[in-house]
Amino acid sequence: MKATAKQKKLNSYEISGFCRQMALLIKAGIAPVDGIDILIEDSKDNASKKILSKISQILKSGEKFHVALKMSEVFPDYVIHMVTIGEESGNMDVVMESLSDYYEREESIRENIKNAVSYPLIMVFMMMIVITVLIVKVLPIFEQVFAQLGTGMSGFSQSLLNMGLALNRYSFVLIALLVILALAFLYFSFTEHGKRTFKKFISKFGPTKRLAEELESERFASGMVLTLSSGIDTYEGLNLVKKLVESSEMKEKIDKCRTLLLDGDSFPEAVEKTGIFTSFYSQMVAVGFKSGSLDKAMQQIAERFEKDTQRRIYSLISVLEPTLVIVLSIIVGMILMSVILPLMGIMSSIG
Repeated sequence: MKATAKQKKLNSYEISGFCRQMALLIKAGIAPVDGIDILIEDSKDNASKKILSKISQILKSGEKFHVALKMSEVFPDYVIHMVTIGEESGNMDVVMESLSDYYEREESIRENIKNAVSYPLIMVFMMMIVITVLIVKVLPIFEQVFAQLGTGMSGFSQSLLNMGLALNRYSFVLIALLVILALAFLYFSFTEHGKRTFKKFISKFGPTKRLAEELESERFASGMVLTLSSGIDTYEGLNLVKKLVESSEMKEKIDKCRTLLLDGDSFPEAVEKTGIFTSFYSQMVAVGFKSGSLDKAMQQIAERFEKDTQRRIYSLISVLEPTLVIVLSIIVGMILMSVILPLMGIMSSIG
């Protein structure tokens, strides 16, 4: 568990680990104040010890656990709200375990998206480097060879050579372009506004739109598992889950679902009418609702969505990988053949 001097919020992995440890300690009958001291003793990271020590001091001053978490300024509001409910209902161990499961899934989503995006970007970057080296460094050597043989390069080869000379002449433009691309990558990867913009693009882009919808459905199901297992009714649970989902479309569906509940519809009916899930998953919700195990049904749905999104991401990567390799091979091959074939013709005529 780490945080910067500016008290940056903990990430999903760190929250999951903290909640999992606290759930185990509370289940063992250990009070939060004593549990935090145990975590301080086991922690090897100075930043984590600093956060835990601050929480311990607040708890020892007589404040409740959710107040200590809030005053530490490193936990999201949702965690603090759920811990408050856990303290009031006496289900702290259940709440902490549910929070751990939820943020573990969030970390899995983040890693899957990162893997899906990072690999193609690396391939494109390597492609640009290879092509640039061929045009700027290799083609001038072939030009000297052709000049010594008393002939010139073909039209395509000469065009590529001219491009390479232009790149050499205006290398500062190329460097500026690479810097802009690097800054754009950092902006979309590490800033909150950039992440939101990128996610909005993913949700609108044709090949990834379905994936974005499934990710939102998974977040909804995971959030409902968390609220239902903590003893919160479906109406209030929907209000809390709305804070977890990111797309405006899903938020609108949740609002409509709450309205339908007020109008007298059951939860399964409201979910089906709003189109939050497909008919298959809506039927699972209905069965879980009738059997009194709605939280378990939501758990199964969340796990199914997690597996489906992982499979979809891996399928996307498996298509992108050979496609990028083929494109790179074709471009490099065209560049080399454009100079090798004329050179072979000259050599054969000399022979």
